[in-house]
This record gives sequence, structure tokens and C-alpha cells, in this order.
Amino acid sequence: MKNISPIISDAAAAAVAAYHHAKKNLGLHELRETHRMGQDGTPTKLLDELVESAVIEKVDSFNINVLSEEEGFIDKGSSITLIIDPVDGTGNATTGIPFSAFTAALVKDSIFMEGYTYWFEGDRAWWAKRGESSSYQTSGSTELATSTVSMIRPKGDGHKFLKVAEASHKIRVLGSSAIEGALVAEGSLDAAIDPDSNTHRIVDLAAAKVFLDVAGGVLVDLNGKPFEYTTDITQRWSGVCAANEALAEKIIELFANS
Repeated sequence: MKNISPIISDAAAAAVAAYHHAKKNLGLHELRETHRMGQDGTPTKLLDELVESAVIEKVDSFNINVLSEEEGFIDKGSSITLIIDPVDGTGNATTGIPFSAFTAALVKDSIFMEGYTYWFEGDRAWWAKRGESSSYQTSGSTELATSTVSMIRPKGDGHKFLKVAEASHKIRVLGSSAIEGALVAEGSLDAAIDPDSNTHRIVDLAAAKVFLDVAGGVLVDLNGKPFEYTTDITQRWSGVCAANEALAEKIIELFANS
């Protein structure tokens, strides 16, 4: 990661320090208390607030825009925007399940330029930059029947979730879309999807967009529309991270016929 931008490097360092300080000094019941409502319309837990505040304070000197689920869009009039989810997988982190992450992406003039995801409990990071070589390579799987697929919990009657589960080789429900997207990019998972619950926001998958682009994967919604930059933190959709276009098309077709 020798070419990692100072913006992301500083943001990540602040996030990691704030996260571990909070986990060391506060109980899980305190960290999962709702502090306020975030700009994305979901409850902001104390842990989210502590980590986000540390990151925003740290990057303030760069005079760039920031887009976060808690604060929304902080407009500094810059052509560069730092997209962050301070704690992706808050439900895991605040109940003692060791699977949550800080995730960030740099966007310039609406183009995703750099992505970074750090798994707090695993002390592992993923990073990629547009136009630079990367070791990431997707699995290349083109068939659901031989694929390991991670999904967001089902909503409603869950029939679409079950349809994917029946068609796939193996299923995982991990609870951190940011890490799951990174795992698809490196080939550990074949796909990671939201089974039509419209849960994903731009902060969840912005870094994964960069990872998948350099790894030969794709990131689209259930209509096949590519993932695009927006400052609307309330916009939700069902994302499909897949090893390649062929696998993404099979997933979309499965939903279209359900």
C-alpha cells in the first residue's frame, strides 16, 4: 500500500484508533445505544458516532468533501469526496461478533479512484487504486451451482433469499457488506448480494466498486444498472457484487423469474 493516499491513510488511522479505544473503554451495551438518527435515516449507535467524529476531524485539514452515513454530505466545494462508513457491521461490533470494518473510497469528479477497507477485528486491509496494478483477482466462477454466495438477511417472506440459497453451492450471511465485497474481489467469495431488500447505500460498497473494477468483477443492481456516485445518502438499492458479468447476469435472471 505504498501509494495509498494520505487522505485515506489518515482517515483509516483515526478510525482504527477510535474503534479500539471505544471497545476498550466502553461496554457493548453502551456502544450499541442509539445516539441519534443518521442522515441516512437509520439509528446512529454510539460506536458509529465516536469513530465517524474522529475520522471527520482528522481529514478536515484536507479541505475535501466527506460523505458519511451519519453526517451525510459535508460540502467543501472540492472536486474530491471521501466516502466513509465508519463502522460497517455495527450490529456485529456491538454484540461481540468480530466481523466489522472501516471502509472508505475517494471519488474525483464522480469517478471512483481509490478504495480501502479495514477489518477491525482481523487486522487485515484491502486497498486498490484505479489505473494501478493489483493482486486481486475474482474466482472467475460463472455458475451459481458451483458458487459460494454471501447475502444480506432476508426481508418479507424471504422467498428470493431462499431461491438464491437453493441455486447456489454454499451460502454465507456475514453482516459486513464492505468486507464481503472485498472477499469477492480477492476470489474468496464468488458473489455477495442483497436479495431485493434495498439495504445497500453508497457508503457500503464504494470501496468494493474500486476493488472489483481492478479484479475483473462487477458491481450492479438487480436491474443490471452499474454502481454510480451520488451524494444522496438516503438512496438505497440491492447491490450485486459478482466475480464477472456472466455470474451477475445469472443472479439477476434468477430474481427476475421469482
